[in-house]
Amino acid sequence: MTTTTDRQRDLDLGLIWLNTFAGLGEDFYTPVAPQQLPEPYWIGRSPSVARALGLGDAWLGSDELLEALIGNRSIAGTLPLASVYSGHQFGQWAGQLGDGRALLLGDTADGHEVQLKGAGRTPYSRMGDGRAVLRSSIREFLCSEAMHGLGIASSRALCVVGSDAPVYRETTETAAVVTRVAPSFIRFGHFEHFSYSDQHAQLKALANHVIERHYPKCQGSDGVAGNRYAALLQAVCLRTARTVAQWQAVGFCHGVMNTDNMSILGLTIDYGPFQFLDAFDPAHVCNHSDHQGRYAFNRQPAVAYWNLSCLAQALLPLIGEQQSAIAALDTFRSAFPAALQTLLQAKLGIPEQSGVDPALVQALVDDVLGLLAQERVDYTIFWRRLSHSDGGRDRAAVRDLFLDRAGIDSWLQRYADGLAKLPAAQVSELMLRTNPKFVLRNHLGEQAIRAARNKNFSQVDTLLMLLESPHDEHPGFDAYADFPPDWASGIEISCSS
Repeated sequence: MTTTTDRQRDLDLGLIWLNTFAGLGEDFYTPVAPQQLPEPYWIGRSPSVARALGLGDAWLGSDELLEALIGNRSIAGTLPLASVYSGHQFGQWAGQLGDGRALLLGDTADGHEVQLKGAGRTPYSRMGDGRAVLRSSIREFLCSEAMHGLGIASSRALCVVGSDAPVYRETTETAAVVTRVAPSFIRFGHFEHFSYSDQHAQLKALANHVIERHYPKCQGSDGVAGNRYAALLQAVCLRTARTVAQWQAVGFCHGVMNTDNMSILGLTIDYGPFQFLDAFDPAHVCNHSDHQGRYAFNRQPAVAYWNLSCLAQALLPLIGEQQSAIAALDTFRSAFPAALQTLLQAKLGIPEQSGVDPALVQALVDDVLGLLAQERVDYTIFWRRLSHSDGGRDRAAVRDLFLDRAGIDSWLQRYADGLAKLPAAQVSELMLRTNPKFVLRNHLGEQAIRAARNKNFSQVDTLLMLLESPHDEHPGFDAYADFPPDWASGIEISCSS
């Protein structure tokens, strides 16, 4: 018999929930209900994600949905669970991990998995409390949508909601929950878990689940040596190469590329100590906890390959033949540099089929990155000013970024000469939709967080608006595209959240 309380607790959003991950069986997860938080409030909301989920506009402001997404009310049709996985962290095998503070509500009929991050303790929380704090939740909400705005494969965020309930980290902070959305939250670590524990039946079930739902082309006999699991590895290598190339091109540091933070779909997930570069330093380490610099900006491609090697090892019981795994893995070695070269060429305004000498393009890329690194020039501002330089002919704003005027003048002349035969309008158009004006710099996120601590969420709303369309000019908001203030260099971002 359904009571009045039951009806109040079950919120019907009008979505059809399939719960396909739950269908894999309880070897893969533990059912866990969200833990309640008092007096919730909205912090940030993404109407575009709501529309993608099929939620009407009225929901994204309702008290009913607010209560559900903070964990105080169940959503009809969902089966909340925490999944188990393992992984390598900072290059060392960490053993069993799992969703320590994320709960999968389920997946909708149109292919969206929905998670609550910060909804309380799970069996995989280890010594943690399962909570997330305001600062990290705002950063994840904004960066998820910023990456989507940049066209980079990423999980997305429907909203972030808060409570003044205390959460204890280095200091006492307040709680928040991010509602995350992705086609799948399955990680390399899921495969490592079942492979390392010799649960090969479960490993096969997981691989088949991923292939059938997300890589259907791997089901045929045209994969690597006709092997669907080698074909899966190859497809993951290709997607990962594309995503990491986009990170490098836009100047994004992930900060903690453990195998349990690597998406099987090549998505950017688990936004913790990330950073968009200010001054261009190829060896920049954005994670204050990364004392060895394992996840430095210029090491990200090599780490991605290392992580893919771990995935290959995990899949080897299914692939069977080592050479097939090696052949699939080698896909990354060719796909990544090709993808990065295409993206950097576009940043210069040179289309793929431009007729410009590839050797000249490579030299222009190498030389300008050297100049940027030599003087620690602001990465985003340089590329945006170059986009407005009429193919290197209008040089003043670009030259002002450099002390070595002779060096940049020489490069700009070679650049202008190399693009002389390309239509100026075409060059400019490509550059302006490739080189963003706005990125989520650390100081912008910090300003939004400081205001939010005083219940002022206007900066969150403004940043979301700008980051959803980061290539647009947005007149009146130039301050958000300006150089970082001096105090920004003192911001320390760690794994603590």
